[in-house]
Amino acid sequence: MSTEQVLVSLPQKTAPQHPLGPLTASEISESACLIKGLWPSNTNIQFKSITLLEPKKAELVPFLTAEHSGQRTPTIDRKSFIIYYIRNTDKLHEAVVSLSRGKVESNLRLGPYVHSSADGDEILRVEKIALEDERVKAEIAKLQLPEGAVVVSDPWIYGSDGIEDGLFTDAQRMFQCFLYLRDPNNSSEVDSNHYAMPLIISPVVSAETMTVTRIDFLPTGIDNAIKEPSPYKVQPANEYIPEAQTLRTDIKPLNVIQPEGASFTVRNFSEQGHEIAWQKWDFKIGFNQREGMVLYDVHYDGRPLFYRLSLSDMNIPYADPRHPYHKKAAFDLGDAGAGIMANNLELGCDCLGSIYYLSAVLNDDKGEPMHMPNCVCIHEQDAGIGWKHTNYRTGRAAVVRNRELVLQSIITVSNYEYILAFQFNQAGEVMYEVRATGILSTQPIDEGISVPWGTVVHPGVLAAHHQHIFSLRIDPMIDGPLNRVVYDEAHPMPRSDFNPHGVGYTVKETPVTTSCGLDQNWDVNRIFKIQNAGVKNPVNGKPVAYKIMAPPFQKMLADKDSYHFKRAEFADHNIYVTSYKDDELYAGGKYTNQSRGGTGVRSWADRKDNVLDDDIVVWVQFGINHVPRIEDFPVMPCEIIKVALKPVNFFDKNPALDVPQSVQSFNKSVLASVNHAQESGAAVIGKQGEVCCVKESSKL
Repeated sequence: MSTEQVLVSLPQKTAPQHPLGPLTASEISESACLIKGLWPSNTNIQFKSITLLEPKKAELVPFLTAEHSGQRTPTIDRKSFIIYYIRNTDKLHEAVVSLSRGKVESNLRLGPYVHSSADGDEILRVEKIALEDERVKAEIAKLQLPEGAVVVSDPWIYGSDGIEDGLFTDAQRMFQCFLYLRDPNNSSEVDSNHYAMPLIISPVVSAETMTVTRIDFLPTGIDNAIKEPSPYKVQPANEYIPEAQTLRTDIKPLNVIQPEGASFTVRNFSEQGHEIAWQKWDFKIGFNQREGMVLYDVHYDGRPLFYRLSLSDMNIPYADPRHPYHKKAAFDLGDAGAGIMANNLELGCDCLGSIYYLSAVLNDDKGEPMHMPNCVCIHEQDAGIGWKHTNYRTGRAAVVRNRELVLQSIITVSNYEYILAFQFNQAGEVMYEVRATGILSTQPIDEGISVPWGTVVHPGVLAAHHQHIFSLRIDPMIDGPLNRVVYDEAHPMPRSDFNPHGVGYTVKETPVTTSCGLDQNWDVNRIFKIQNAGVKNPVNGKPVAYKIMAPPFQKMLADKDSYHFKRAEFADHNIYVTSYKDDELYAGGKYTNQSRGGTGVRSWADRKDNVLDDDIVVWVQFGINHVPRIEDFPVMPCEIIKVALKPVNFFDKNPALDVPQSVQSFNKSVLASVNHAQESGAAVIGKQGEVCCVKESSKL
């Protein structure tokens, strides 16, 4: 497929910094320098995150109000938030730096059972340490692998189970490494799918000492039994790379072309911050290490809708109850980061059409700026018909296309990919879409057996069942800062003189008054809405609102006493409603790595704060229970999940009425040329593109 790239001229001089602008390279360097200045010069500091500390909402709302009205904006101190270790120790700190004043405002060492995320340099070191350990080499030797065989290590976050028994403890930060074999018949192919050849050896590496602390052997049967390594049976390769396939030859180009360019505009509101305007939408976009894309100050046609939107958290708990798999429960944002794991998107491959790219600056483990090129792509896409009506009396049709603005980022977390996208349309709707793809996390299994907690996807290869549970954080300002959540339910009317045929039904609205977790109920069509009770629709007098349309999913399957359940505090309800607090951004808590629970949205909801006509936050959970299938291997076709926020009594009519009609002079479609006849009854398109009607034979 071919595409064209939008060229937008950005300001040449440095834009003034804005309270919501992501940190610049110089600000990252300055923050690291100030932290290093707290310690003796020979102290080796391992920086985990240097990111913007967003201003308190009480300060920022007046700033944004003044900004929108063209008035002079108040001064707000610019600050950074830093998470760091003294390298090769368990001494984890968080600090706040005032960039406006050039000083460290606070520096706190965190307590036990609090661990930071992994970083890229650390993961590569762990891979190497696991494979170079002499005890690990001795166990690999017992497999009697073919000469020249290459073993690959996948470090995983260790997880939590509450056990503290000598070397079996989650009190210290660890990595559980799973080993695989690269295809011995093509061992020089670095992109070979090693997940098709899992090994039974699993070293555990201490993140503190960077040494192997123990070696686990993986169960491969129908129970917990483990066995010593023995000669390995090499199975056939199962590759995903294109050169290993016989590719189709009957697909023709499909070009996405916008001859006049894109309809959106991009401008810098700070050096690293961007403001997007498109089809009455206007919002700011930032990018950080943990959440990746964050949207701020979202307006439609000048009316405020959302103060802040982001993917807050995700959890992937696995179903295999045996050691060490019982600890597999990745928090891909808190344990790694959607920003730091973002792909460099390729023109014409990841994004089609007229593309504008946003790049970002994050930090590496040494506190140096790390440039993240093309980590967000912005483009428009045609999403089919937006609305249509044909007057059957006159035959006149009115029809418009549904165009969407897409902001997309793709993250790779070891074996898995997630394609994350905010989508806006011309009917005042905003969607958040997740596409899950990549490669299954696999483990060895004895040939000829099957187990109920996973699927055999290749000889000797088991893919365990697992859930993908996401939490979308919505900080609303629907026509103002004071909002509420209500839910509608549809119930049948009882039979009566008014309803003698038993066909009537009514819809009842119930407000949520205190912070809590809530669930969908499709039997009564329970629909949640974020509402501003103080602003009424001019036509029907109902409060303006946006409804939440989220697909049903099976919530956390691990029981309530499990660490899976305790840690993923968002995974037990479809909706959480909490009162706003400045430092409550992450549904699973600030530190998810080997966490114990008690620091996330479930705990915040338990405060039972008022959430009626107040400053609230809504957390929307969605996901899939991934029961693997053969077709998911060696690489998984995209599984698509989408949450939509749709206006309810917010406008006085369909807001997409003013979209120009869909006409051929604008669309420039062409008739396809198909050079063979179809079966009886089908349309045939001749060489010149004319449509012929083939008479159908009578079959009465």
